[in-house]
Amino acid sequence: MDTPTHLAYDFPLLGALWTMFVFFLWVMWFALLLRIVLDVFRDDGLSGWAKAGWLVLCTFVPFLGVFAYVMVRGKDMGRRERAQARARQEEYGEYLRAAVAASGGRAGGVDELVKLAEIRANGDITDEEFRRAKELVLSGHGPTASPGSAPRTTGS
Repeated sequence: MDTPTHLAYDFPLLGALWTMFVFFLWVMWFALLLRIVLDVFRDDGLSGWAKAGWLVLCTFVPFLGVFAYVMVRGKDMGRRERAQARARQEEYGEYLRAAVAASGGRAGGVDELVKLAEIRANGDITDEEFRRAKELVLSGHGPTASPGSAPRTTGS
C-alpha cells in the first residue's frame, strides 16, 4: 500500500491522447456555440422573440439547441457573415473617402486609399507599409503604385 505510484503507469499514452481528443472536441463545440450566439444577434431577419427563443434553447439545452440551430438555420450563417464583412469593408472605404475629403487631399487620393485598403485586406502589404503609403497619399506626395517603396522616416 505504501508503494509510490507513477503517473505514466496510471495514465498511459492512449489515455492521454483520448483526453486531448475529448478536450479538443469540447473546445470546438464551445466555438460553435459562440458562433451561433453571435449569428443570432447578427441576423436582422429574426424577431426579438425568435432571438430570445434560440438563446434560451442554446442555454438550457445546449447540445440539442446547437444541433437544432445548425440544422434549421446553419445554411445562411456563412451568408450573413460574408454580408457583414462586405458591409464593414464598404464602411471603411466610405470612411477613407470622407477622411481624404476632410483633409483637403486630391480627388485621386481617395481612389488610391481605397486601392491601398484593398491591397492590405488581401494581405499583399503589411500594416506598416499601409500606414506609410497612406501618409504619402494624405500628404500629397506622388502616386502609390508601389506601397513598399515608400521612403522610411528616421528620427531627427
